[in-house]
Formats: sequence, C-alpha cells, structure tokens
Amino acid sequence: MIEFGHGTHVGLRRTRNEDTYYAGASLGLFLVADGMGGHQHGEVASALVRDAVVDLVGQGHSLIEAVHGAAERLLAHTRHSFDVLPMGTTIAVLRIIGDGYEVAWVGDSRVYLWKKELRQISHDHSLVQALVEAGQLDPAQAAQHPQRNVLTQALGVTAIEQLHIGMARGQLESGMGFLLCSDGLTEGVSDASIARTVARTDLAAQECVDQLLLGALDSGGDDNITVLLVRSS
Repeated sequence: MIEFGHGTHVGLRRTRNEDTYYAGASLGLFLVADGMGGHQHGEVASALVRDAVVDLVGQGHSLIEAVHGAAERLLAHTRHSFDVLPMGTTIAVLRIIGDGYEVAWVGDSRVYLWKKELRQISHDHSLVQALVEAGQLDPAQAAQHPQRNVLTQALGVTAIEQLHIGMARGQLESGMGFLLCSDGLTEGVSDASIARTVARTDLAAQECVDQLLLGALDSGGDDNITVLLVRSS
C-alpha cells in the first residue's frame, strides 16, 4: 500500500509559482520540478518537463529515458521559441514498480529516503556541492554560501551531451518513506526538522506535508515551496 501527500505554495516573496509537481498512484510516479528563467519561463519549463515525463513513462519508457526525453523536448521548445531568454528546470522523480523503486534527479530539487532516519539519496548538481566534494567548503559553509543556488546541471540549460542524470534504485520495504521537494523547503527548514515531521507516524502523509509547508513559510518563505511525501506500508 502506498500513501502520499502533496502540496505547493508560492511562498511569501514571489509573485508566481515556478514549481510544479505530479503525484500519480496509477503510474507509481511522483515528481517535483523547480523552473527558472523569469518572465513566466520557469513555469513553462517545469510544466513542459512534468508533462513530458508523465507522457513518456506512460508510454513504457524507463525513468532515465523519460527524463532524457523531457530534456530534449524542453531544448527543442526553446530553440523554436522567438524569445531569446533561456528557460530551465530541476527535476526530482520517484517511480515505484512492484516491490522496487527508482529515483532520478537533475539540479538541486531533492529526494530523501526515510527508513528510521532521514537520508538524502539525491545529489545536488550545484556549485557549492562541487566545492564540498573538492574539500574547499564544509557543509555548514555551503549552507550559507551566497552562490548556493547556482546549478551545474538543469534541464533546458545543460546541453544533452553534457547532461548528467542522477539515478538510484532499491527494494521497497514496509515503513519506508520518500520525500521529494524543491529548495524552497530545504532553504528554510533543516534536515533535522524535516526528519522530525516525517517520523510522525501519528500523522497522515498529507498532514506531514502541510506541516512542512508551514515550516518553510514560518522561516520566511523566500522561494516557491513544493513537497511530496510517499509512504509504503
């Protein structure tokens, strides 16, 4: 049995919500996309990629094929647009198939796994993460770095031949949970606080999502916020 909750909020500083998401039990597909580009381009990019991934998975493509295909569709859309402004989006996506799961990501929208503790299983495609891995920053410095939102990979921005799609898979177990979110959550709410909410088995998944959204708003709501929580029972 799969239980899930989902929600998005424009936040308290933005006029538009460039985040989008999909939560579909029939496909076992859950995704978050955080668009960028300004002048409504972020909204277009994230929605186009969402629809492309849903379409391609529905046609029987693998998750990585679907993300790759969505990137190609977004780049083609940009090439055929008369507007010279670039548009791009992150993606974090989960697919549950039978007793297994797989996740894929590009950018800094995240996938966390809950199994008695919270663990980030995605890997930020960001400048500060690259600096952390190179030993030039520690994680505490990275969290406060002025360039922490600079991405090294994004759909629609990164050329197809240079696109690196992160991927992980595993066996689904009872009591396991997955949290997918845009950086509007992780910029305002600590991993420890997220873990405390996700651990609340007395709350429904939707109630946990609502609490996380409120937590991000309480911390300032500087960005759009999107959260999906998927639980296996």
